[in-house]
Amino acid sequence: MLTTSCSINPSELGALLLLLASTLSPAVSGNSARDAVNTPPVTGPANELHLARLTFDHGAHSNWGPGRPWWRIDWPDAEFHFTGGVQRYTVIDVAGDSVHISLSDESVFDYPWLFAQQVGRWHLDEQEAQRLGEYLRRGGFLVVDDFHGPQQWQIFERVMQRVLPGSYVEELDQSDELLHVLYELNPDTQIPGRRHLRGGADGNVQVDMPYSPARWRGISDEQGRLMVAINFNMDMGDAWEHADDPVYPVPMTSLAYRFGINYLIYAMTH
Repeated sequence: MLTTSCSINPSELGALLLLLASTLSPAVSGNSARDAVNTPPVTGPANELHLARLTFDHGAHSNWGPGRPWWRIDWPDAEFHFTGGVQRYTVIDVAGDSVHISLSDESVFDYPWLFAQQVGRWHLDEQEAQRLGEYLRRGGFLVVDDFHGPQQWQIFERVMQRVLPGSYVEELDQSDELLHVLYELNPDTQIPGRRHLRGGADGNVQVDMPYSPARWRGISDEQGRLMVAINFNMDMGDAWEHADDPVYPVPMTSLAYRFGINYLIYAMTH
């Protein structure tokens, strides 16, 4: 069972989220969202918090995806399980699933928390890169997850230099506020993908990730506010997706929930 290290006042948290959403109100126009699963048009969040999953085209260095585009790799199970955990362990009024939203859609400014997986395969055109930079500078918070190894890191980093020119990627250590904002977390733990678990003869599960160590990284603005949380060489989305899988280690799922909730609380209070 997850336990918290501090209490949150529901009215204060709701007010903070509403204030953050209002400061992200769009000032420019855009096109409709690109969404390969044909979900209804994005009309804005109905709850205090509605997670937004970023859609994107894959780059020339990658194929379309394993039967689905890379951006929706763990959807819908990841969001279904994670939002259930947010509802159980916090007072946040969170919607039960994510919306799928493109950076060409001005509605992205209505969603202060943006989740992107497989960013080692993404491609953003100039309009999308500029929109993401504007989103982050206005107070939006981006979590990137499930990309691995030096080649995918270089692809991600090249895109982010177009999004936030001159930005600096920092390693998050035990002194970082993100690791203490609600749960006390250890950045040295690697959250594995389900496909990288191996069953031992004694029934124990062994982790065999292709790249190590795990890197918890971030990009902050000039005032020190974290804008981008980077899960590198790990797969938090898989830990959410397989929360009900008896093979997936419960401690890893619990840790992934804690990190995700810390990300939410940080985003809503900074």
